[in-house]
Amino acid sequence: MTTIVETKELTQRYGGTTALSSLSLQIPQGAVYGFIGPNGAGKTTTMRILTTLLLPSSGEAWVAGNSVVRDRAAVRRSVGFMPDFFGVYEAMKSWEYLDFFAASYDIPTARRPKLIDDLLALVDLSHKRDAEVMGLSRGMKQRLSLARTMLHDPALLILDEPASGLDPRARVELRELLKELRSMGKTIMISSHILTELAEMSTHIGIIERGHLLASGDVATIMRSLQPHRTFAVHLLSDLAEAADLARGAPHVLDVRLLPEGEPPQIEIDVDGDDHAAGELLARLVQGGAIVTHFAGQVNDLEDIFMRVTQGSAYGGTN
Repeated sequence: MTTIVETKELTQRYGGTTALSSLSLQIPQGAVYGFIGPNGAGKTTTMRILTTLLLPSSGEAWVAGNSVVRDRAAVRRSVGFMPDFFGVYEAMKSWEYLDFFAASYDIPTARRPKLIDDLLALVDLSHKRDAEVMGLSRGMKQRLSLARTMLHDPALLILDEPASGLDPRARVELRELLKELRSMGKTIMISSHILTELAEMSTHIGIIERGHLLASGDVATIMRSLQPHRTFAVHLLSDLAEAADLARGAPHVLDVRLLPEGEPPQIEIDVDGDDHAAGELLARLVQGGAIVTHFAGQVNDLEDIFMRVTQGSAYGGTN
């Protein structure tokens, strides 16, 4: 798979403070890369370097094969950056806002009207074309800002906390828009503290704390590395102890726990085998007389991964 972002030993210091320490990561083309970390972890610093807004103290990074140190203009043509704040001029309409930035990207005047209309339609703001930007809701401003990042048709979108401050409906609308952008072939790097939001859209994740990258890769691989075995929850109408004894004698079973006080009563079984092993376990239970009403593997989410990987001691400060 083609890599669109790569960093190697990327380091950033502010005086005596190290914001990034030898960060090395890769983002494949077409991925939605969730960049996770507490405040002060180094997320925004990394994004500013990748968008050429900040030169690294040492190390190197490439976007679409272009160095963020030596080929800054080429990098900027490949990246659309949406910061975590929305800056506008007073008394500027939505279409004027996009036209202003289109001019900054040297987009020909004749092309701008259709381009602006198409982008407003993409982010569902056609009805707000002539509305003043300062009068838009927070969610609408975020969608307009996202449209701005698309003006020069970049291959990579870097979004810093795009869901911050949005109400639940606006978050859903933003999530659906990002899914549509990915279907259009865009690679998206997105930071957020709202881990459940990232879980629903990310194909890859990077977990950073105190400037150190603790884990990076596709979600399934990271989950398997953190929990090499799977845990199955089994709900029963029959005796729990008898079912537990049946399970303990099955191949690939590592541990069995009774949860008689649960609702419904159940057992948990740790299995280090594949789906075939899980199927054999279920067959063994049923053939042994267990009345099974539910048999399902428990799946870790991003919050589980984050809590397992991080030390939880890098809170506070700036990003």
